[in-house]
Amino acid sequence: MPLLTIAFPVFDPVAITIGPFAIRWYALAYIGGIVLGWIYARSLLKNEKLWGGPAPISLPQLDDFILWVTIGIIVGGRTGYVLFYNPAFFVHHPAEIFELWKGGMSFHGGFLGCVAAVILFCLRNNLPILSLGDITTAVGPIGLFLGRLANFINSELWGRAADPSLPWAMVFPNGGPLPRHPSQLYEAALEGVLLFTILAVMIRMGALKRPGLILGSFIAIYGIARIIGEFFREPDPQLGFLWGGLTMGMLLSLPMIIAGAIIVVVAWRRKTERQTTPPVQGTP
Repeated sequence: MPLLTIAFPVFDPVAITIGPFAIRWYALAYIGGIVLGWIYARSLLKNEKLWGGPAPISLPQLDDFILWVTIGIIVGGRTGYVLFYNPAFFVHHPAEIFELWKGGMSFHGGFLGCVAAVILFCLRNNLPILSLGDITTAVGPIGLFLGRLANFINSELWGRAADPSLPWAMVFPNGGPLPRHPSQLYEAALEGVLLFTILAVMIRMGALKRPGLILGSFIAIYGIARIIGEFFREPDPQLGFLWGGLTMGMLLSLPMIIAGAIIVVVAWRRKTERQTTPPVQGTP
């Protein structure tokens, strides 16, 4: 092992064992992301200054939505992995689609599951889709951060081979003898810490008063952050590099950047139009 290479700190993937039941760090990451996101979302809804008045979603409605979005994340994330990353395997082993404890979740699929949950819940409860989308994506980086840490703990989704002189290069126990980029930590910083900070600053500056602005910003910035992270991440072995050296993560993120930018522009113009339109004068 090169002198400057860091030995990977081996973690037990099982966080808690209670009798015959084992709770893995990955499961705790999902649970922690949902709980912390719910707490943060409640704090945003309580702060009327951020909305310019009462929030368009009540706290009880948010509490009801948690179950919907949890199902959306799990079903969408698994479906996305099956369809985007390993369809050939699951065609021959369909029963393993339901074996979530073996791993295999896709962010892009989970995001689409969240979108479906937001739309269906809003239609059923007559709520503004963009505002609930803003709240959902504002808290999303919390779960992304914890999920990437869980990837690191599990020694999965590790990075590409790195220059041995890189001070933080690591030899992962299941990644061969080469020192690699700890890309999970890069993504935790980009998709978690940086994205959360940007959205939090935008919220403090009044972004929630422009429905869709946080939603669009999350989509676009995540897409950019994911593509940057993919340059350091080893592609999934069953896929490898695709067209022009791109990875599946890059290809799925490109439409996000375009869609997010469109939503941001529309949200910004809609608010600007309301501000610039002179008020109708009533009869004295």
